[in-house]
Amino acid sequence: MESTVFSDEYFMQEAIKEAKKAFDADEVPVGAVIVCNNKIIARAHNLTERLNDVTAHAEMQAITSASNFLNGKYLDGCILYVTLEPCVMCAGAIAWAQFSKLVYGASDTKRGFNLLSEKKILHPKTEIISGILKEECAVLIKTFFQQKR
Repeated sequence: MESTVFSDEYFMQEAIKEAKKAFDADEVPVGAVIVCNNKIIARAHNLTERLNDVTAHAEMQAITSASNFLNGKYLDGCILYVTLEPCVMCAGAIAWAQFSKLVYGASDTKRGFNLLSEKKILHPKTEIISGILKEECAVLIKTFFQQKR
């Protein structure tokens, strides 16, 4: 049986589905999925309002879920797809988890980790790809905050 290899765009679409769940729940619409061996092992979106917890970002929720799934704290060999560039807190967690690859959609010019130079925060072996479906990811965030004003 031949297995299908999915693209970065495919998995980012899955992260966007999570971001839309956050949007519908009146959470900042950020979604994340974690992939291991071409299979989604964790899905999450922001839960900061629901849990009344500033650390309940999509990435943090997904990391916890993937660690539980794999029964280990290191996620080397895994890829994190997230709709918005991670903040410094999440980048620290991504570094500690030792992801093989980080793929994000829209840039975050106010709070994104790249403001502080990505290679100083993330694990040195983590490959970084940005801008995957960035327009679709950015529209969700912009629409959410326009509705708040």
